[in-house]
Amino acid sequence: MIKIAENALNRAMEFNQAATTVINNAADWLYKNDELILADRTNYDVVHDTGLVKLRRYKPLSEKRLEMADGSSIAVQKNTHRVPLVIVPPLAVNMLIYDLFPHQSFVKYMRAAGFDVFLIDWGKPSRKEAHYNYGTYVNELMPGLIEKVCEITGEDEVSLQGWSMGGQFCLLYAGLTENSHVKNIITVASPINSHASGPQGKMWNMILNGPASMIRKYTSFRVHKLNPSWLQVPGWANSLGFKLTDPVGTLRGYWELVINLADREFVQNHLTRSAFLDGMVAYPGGVIQDTTIKVWLDNQFHTGKVKIGERESDFRSIKASLLGFGGSSDVMVTAAAARGVMDVVESDDKQFVIAPGGHMGVFVSSKAIANNWAVCADWLADRSN
Repeated sequence: MIKIAENALNRAMEFNQAATTVINNAADWLYKNDELILADRTNYDVVHDTGLVKLRRYKPLSEKRLEMADGSSIAVQKNTHRVPLVIVPPLAVNMLIYDLFPHQSFVKYMRAAGFDVFLIDWGKPSRKEAHYNYGTYVNELMPGLIEKVCEITGEDEVSLQGWSMGGQFCLLYAGLTENSHVKNIITVASPINSHASGPQGKMWNMILNGPASMIRKYTSFRVHKLNPSWLQVPGWANSLGFKLTDPVGTLRGYWELVINLADREFVQNHLTRSAFLDGMVAYPGGVIQDTTIKVWLDNQFHTGKVKIGERESDFRSIKASLLGFGGSSDVMVTAAAARGVMDVVESDDKQFVIAPGGHMGVFVSSKAIANNWAVCADWLADRSN
């Protein structure tokens, strides 16, 4: 009887301890989530600040070797490559995605690989920036930011890396001017031939050759005549849209959180990923106007010439070395749509890689470390000295 009582007491104590852990983790998840988020831990300096847009420069790492989430590791080098790397993010995302976990951080990996790493933080546009369009970013903001990088480093050349819309911005900027300082360009899952982007591309092609064609022919209605503030897409809508690309996976993630509340590490990892998805920012209305016409309806990027205000960005004038990536299971920007970059940039040095993953996974999953980041580092190393 004594033994039975002792076992019952031990089980009760274990249950009480587990329940306490679950309650504490749940409370921290709800009320102290900033303390649990593992993202954005790599040190950097803000070297330029417009009030909205900031330019980050990442500091040298203190580690001698960087252990990665996929089990690999990389020896930490000092600045061994002459040409600095400038990361050009897409709009709508927050910057946590580039430094998501200590062992799954793109900026940290590239810093360890010996690159002087800069990142453009586009900030959080409000209604007063609703008029911002492609020209604002690539013709007004990027030139000053790239000049600042050259001024700080003393170099007259840079490498640009852009995921999704960020890759479009890299091409638009490089195609606007011959004196763009761009030596190398890396695009990741960037929609260049949008009409090749699966069912979505076919739908827009049908709209172009059907309703849009009729509207243009018989009416004076034009998307760019609308007030951009009417088209501003708030951050919460971008977050929701991203989650709806995989609704089952989103629901599964929350269910897994519930059943793993006793696991502190699991709660931290879930909260860190959620911080990125839940913290997306607004799309300016002017960008929505440009994307609707230039990307989806007219598919201008695949022509190699995109009108930016009174100027024209000509991709065929780009002489920079080019590395393009497409995601093998990307349904937002299919590999075929991303591969279009090979048709419009006439550089003698260009390469396209299909890597595992969807639109986000191709760049930030653990598989991306070997199939994207390492490929980028090796490719750039040969072209950055």
